[in-house]
Amino acid sequence: MAIRMNRREMMAYMAPVTVLLGFALMIPLLFTLYRSLGETQLSLDAYADLFKSRLFQKSSLTTLEISLTSTLLSIVLAYPIALHLSRLSEKWRPIFLIFVLLPFWTSILVKSYAYIVVLGDSGLVNQAFMAVGLPKMPMMFNRVGVLVGMSSFQIPFIVFPLLANLLAQDANLRRTAAVMGASELRIFWQITFPLSLPGLLAGSIMAFVLAMGSFVTPALLGGRQDMMVANLIDFYTREALDWASASAIAVILFAVSSLLLWVLGRVRRDSALM
Repeated sequence: MAIRMNRREMMAYMAPVTVLLGFALMIPLLFTLYRSLGETQLSLDAYADLFKSRLFQKSSLTTLEISLTSTLLSIVLAYPIALHLSRLSEKWRPIFLIFVLLPFWTSILVKSYAYIVVLGDSGLVNQAFMAVGLPKMPMMFNRVGVLVGMSSFQIPFIVFPLLANLLAQDANLRRTAAVMGASELRIFWQITFPLSLPGLLAGSIMAFVLAMGSFVTPALLGGRQDMMVANLIDFYTREALDWASASAIAVILFAVSSLLLWVLGRVRRDSALM
């Protein structure tokens, strides 16, 4: 039985969340914006200096490269997982979902240190390579370690919206195509995959936004060439003591993330209307 609420009741329910967001998000954000504009002497000098800075340009390009690469890698790994989960019975699906949820139950700091043990020069992976006669591979403090660590964190954020989309697809479409002689591969590419694009795009945008703000993983698993925007904020606040530039970077990162989340909202709304 559907419960209908008038506008006043909805506003009453929304008021506590709105107040919480106002204190927890908007006030710090406005303070950060104020700091980026030079506080008492309002100006855009911090933004102008940033866009002229080679360090900011390089870290922005690195952030874009790592975020795109890790998101694409996560898509490649997450799609088979979501597809397999969608084909499982109601009895087995919750059990396998537990393994997808495991990354949420472990701190990203703990996982990053665990990857140091696994991917290090004397780690489990290199020991396995040496056991079969292969040379060691440098997988720590470089781009490989960052991508491995970030992809393992991003995969669940793609699996769940994609799984919801796959479960919502009409199974009769696949049955009808199979009866008409279509192979499993053709059914996937012409029915399953096109219908799953809204869920795949939603998960990809979420993963990309999370990757752009990543700090711990590139700091622990990456090298000097893997400094991302979040690490640059840490550099400006702790070492350069340039709070105006750090605040400007935070505002830019928030604006880009908000734009992508707005696109995500449009994708969800358009997919709901289909």
